[in-house]
Amino acid sequence: MKNTDLLSLIGFAKNKNQKAQTQLINLFWVDVFSFVMKKVQDEHIADELTVSVFSKVLSKLDLYDPNFQFKTWILTISQNSIIDYWRKKSRENEDSTDNFDGFKNHLALSPEELLISEEDQKQILSIIESLDSNYKDIIQLRFFEEKSIKEIAEELNLTVANTKVRIMRAKKLLAELLKNNEFEE
Repeated sequence: MKNTDLLSLIGFAKNKNQKAQTQLINLFWVDVFSFVMKKVQDEHIADELTVSVFSKVLSKLDLYDPNFQFKTWILTISQNSIIDYWRKKSRENEDSTDNFDGFKNHLALSPEELLISEEDQKQILSIIESLDSNYKDIIQLRFFEEKSIKEIAEELNLTVANTKVRIMRAKKLLAELLKNNEFEE
């Protein structure tokens, strides 16, 4: 693809043109996924990180400087996401004994505190139920039934690329709704 065509596509994607966003994702998906896969060596994690990378890319398109290669910019975002993933993973390993303390604290929660967390859960489920059926189905299959992107694509008769885009949009929409209802991500 010529640089002028790519810049035009980026411009449309910046303006929330969904076809342009999907085309941009399809254009660079293999590059990003391959790059991430080499670093994490786990297909499921690579898939999740790649979806996350494109979510960041689409939300930060106004920060892209056309004087630099777009692919390099995307791979830089990918590299930073990988670093964040390994930092978080490292902290989880260090905090493994802290989890036991959290578990003990959970057992010590008062009935009121338990009720509050149940209320939060009900509110989150209620927000999910209020979503458009396409997003609700995607969230159900991906996060509650823990199906792979390929399994979801087959079940919903979608392409894998379209499924990835829908997952990303559903996550973004859900995060926005939760944020508006005073939940943290």
